[in-house]
Amino acid sequence: MTSPVRLALLGCGTVGSEVVRLLHEQSADLAARIGAPLEIAGIAVRRLGRDRGDLPVDEGLFTTDALGLVKRDDVDVVIEVVGGIEPARSWLVEALRAGKSVVTANKALLAEDGAALHDAAAEGGADLYYEASVAGAIPLLRPLRDSLHGDRVNRVTGIVNGTTNFILSAMDATGAGFAEALEEATALGYAEADPTADVEGFDAAAKAAILASLAFHTRVTAADVHREGITEVTAADVASARAMDCTIKLLCIAARSRDAAGRETVNVRVHPAMIPRTHPLASVGDAFNAVFVEAEAAGQLMFYGRGAGGAPTASAVLGDVVAVARNRLAGVRAPSESAYADLAVRPMGEALTRYHISLDVADRPGVLAAVAGVFARHDVSIATVRQGSAGVGSTGSGPAGSGEDAELVIVTHVAPDAALAATVGELRGLDIVRSVTSVLRVEGGA
Repeated sequence: MTSPVRLALLGCGTVGSEVVRLLHEQSADLAARIGAPLEIAGIAVRRLGRDRGDLPVDEGLFTTDALGLVKRDDVDVVIEVVGGIEPARSWLVEALRAGKSVVTANKALLAEDGAALHDAAAEGGADLYYEASVAGAIPLLRPLRDSLHGDRVNRVTGIVNGTTNFILSAMDATGAGFAEALEEATALGYAEADPTADVEGFDAAAKAAILASLAFHTRVTAADVHREGITEVTAADVASARAMDCTIKLLCIAARSRDAAGRETVNVRVHPAMIPRTHPLASVGDAFNAVFVEAEAAGQLMFYGRGAGGAPTASAVLGDVVAVARNRLAGVRAPSESAYADLAVRPMGEALTRYHISLDVADRPGVLAAVAGVFARHDVSIATVRQGSAGVGSTGSGPAGSGEDAELVIVTHVAPDAALAATVGELRGLDIVRSVTSVLRVEGGA
């Protein structure tokens, strides 16, 4: 055994405390795998003296001076599980420029300014690993970065937020509305007191940016990702999906495409979508995550598991720590960031997708022809139309005149998102359309 690899741990909350526990419980195995023991040099926390239960660590290791800990000469590897942009960015840039390897779970920072971290790592000749930033314990980023490096990834489609997946799964299973399912998720600990980052898609968008950057060798930031949350998904939407033998999931989608000039580009988006129940992602329930990767030579691959939680995330962190410690002992570093492709990110309006549109319309002759005319004007082809009653309370007393109302459910063929959005916009202005009750995208060949 050689001298210990010394670790600075930034943060000792849910994930950080699990990292400490696993380091203690698996110390002998980790040392055998690395060829040297791992030793905690210090732990940066917000407040000293907090009750940390039976955490197996000396109280003297705790400090509130995170930057001072990072700068210490006896620190080899910095583990960051604090989150947020600043001061985490400053800490990690300092560490990397000083040649200290960094393991981080900070998806927000990587998605907003991963370039700063990669540049600092290159400057200092240090490793930057971040498996835990996307999909918790699921080995996903390493396969994209290493295992598939000899292949060409064309599309990544994933469920990468456990909170929203639990909510949508509950709505599908019980017929509950969004508010009721969110309340259940909060009671069970799947949703934060403020669930905005999850239900509005911010968390998934950050992960989508990281996945796209790795898959397509292009720097993609959270600002490049089209984002929509699930707060507008209703029980009626879920029932309509069920009628089509589909389910609704919040998907992150990153795909290669070509623009009008034939140049290769990428499109990255997060939004709720209907997918057929035969799709591999449709059966992913509860708070689990799964990512479906499509590559030219490897074909279709799926990665599945727990995407959050202290122990699963700590497992991914420790896997990275083993890798960077081995590199350090061998005097090597992992391959640097691969962003050679530098593909342009296409706007959402140019993305090719399909829509499921529910309309409450006047039930009278000529309505269907008028609605179809709107689709034709925007060069959007209709795949299916289903007509039914608009429900109790629709008396036709609106501006379209007398008569009962009807519901039209239209599913389109693939078209540019901008054309589909313009179609919906014109439909909203027709006097024969009482309301556009639902608009959802359809993915996966439903």
